[in-house]
Amino acid sequence: MKPNSLHSLDLALFARMRASLLITVVVSISTFGSFAQTQSGAYSRPLTEASPESAGMSPERLARIGAVCAKAVADGMVPGVVALVARHGNIVYHKSFGMADNAANRPLKRDDIFRIASQSKAITSTAVMMLWEDGRFQLDDPISKFIPEFKNSGVLATFNEQEVSWTTEPVKRPITIRHLLTHTSGIGYGVIDGDERFKKIYAKAGVTDLFTTEPVTIAESVKKLAKLPLHHHPGERFTYSEGLDVLGNFIEIVSGIPFDVFLRTHLFEPLGMMDTGFYLPAEKASRLVAVQKPENGNWVRYPVTFYDPDYPIKGAKTFFSGGAGLCSTARDYATFLQMYLNGGELNGVRILSRTTIKTIMSNQAGDLFSGGDKHYGLAFGLITEKGLAKGGEGSADTFDWGGYFNTQYFADPEEQIVGILMKQTQGGADDTGWKFRLLVGQSVDD
Repeated sequence: MKPNSLHSLDLALFARMRASLLITVVVSISTFGSFAQTQSGAYSRPLTEASPESAGMSPERLARIGAVCAKAVADGMVPGVVALVARHGNIVYHKSFGMADNAANRPLKRDDIFRIASQSKAITSTAVMMLWEDGRFQLDDPISKFIPEFKNSGVLATFNEQEVSWTTEPVKRPITIRHLLTHTSGIGYGVIDGDERFKKIYAKAGVTDLFTTEPVTIAESVKKLAKLPLHHHPGERFTYSEGLDVLGNFIEIVSGIPFDVFLRTHLFEPLGMMDTGFYLPAEKASRLVAVQKPENGNWVRYPVTFYDPDYPIKGAKTFFSGGAGLCSTARDYATFLQMYLNGGELNGVRILSRTTIKTIMSNQAGDLFSGGDKHYGLAFGLITEKGLAKGGEGSADTFDWGGYFNTQYFADPEEQIVGILMKQTQGGADDTGWKFRLLVGQSVDD
């Protein structure tokens, strides 16, 4: 089946892409075993640009997104932004505004590459569930079964601030894979942790948070993390954590291949996400958007702090952070989300079963996550009926998240809508996130 609306050039590119992806499937299965993605009897074509009207969207109402983004740039709220909207597998809006790097006077392009930070988490969770589908483990297996350093986990009992020393009490139950997926393990987040004690504990232990240009591996950092106290007993609270970094190491152990290789061969290449990865090759370095901050009425490059903002293009390039390390484009990430909207399939390649996706999208954290507007599954935050009633968030079961550098996304299964908003900032006042989401919803016209 081929889409009738594509032009001849698009058809040629589409055919080459599909052939390449099918080859990838065969090679991946033969090389890396049965946990590879498979060909599917279902078929959903890759994301394709189309008119808003063909997807039941109003072009006049979508234009309001551009007005808001352009005004945000003009008012100095953001240096630049890429906005993408897709519906029913059709990209109906994809535009860039402002600058990728003000200091270099480089305009932002819609295919520029962004650090997606915590948007990496859903990708890592997807990889975990791909391995789960192969029967390699159960979600309630203790992580210590695979990473023995977690066998002696304890909860922080006392803390000496002067010496940065502590005592712990034994955990009531072991940390499980499910706890790590749902941020209920008790593990913290070091330098961005809300508890100053844990910031100091993680710093003293030399745990690598988020990003680095140093020659560190995820396995080395996770082993240090395993020796540190927990915020609370596993399963008792929601604490945003480095649990997805632990799962990046877990994926390497279970699959037997490096984490970055697993993602590339089993997820990115099969889906055609050719601009997504932890580090950029030299030929793509010029497409990396600068991280910028407001200073004296101007946008300037963010300086080196606990990390070097140029980590995707310089340094050792050995730290594959499952919770924060990936870079991507608006279109690539929309492709990833479209696979979920399609029930786990895209372009005839099955990444996950739709039955697995039902598990991923179920309430896995109970009442621990929020006040009822959202619940948390195994990869995303999900809007509840209470959240729907607030307005501007999408339909019930819309799934979403964002990233440290001011990126946001959502996908609405009922309306079959994907919304991506990419920026690269630290600091400043920015209301484009909530406005974009509302404006996408008001553009529905069917």
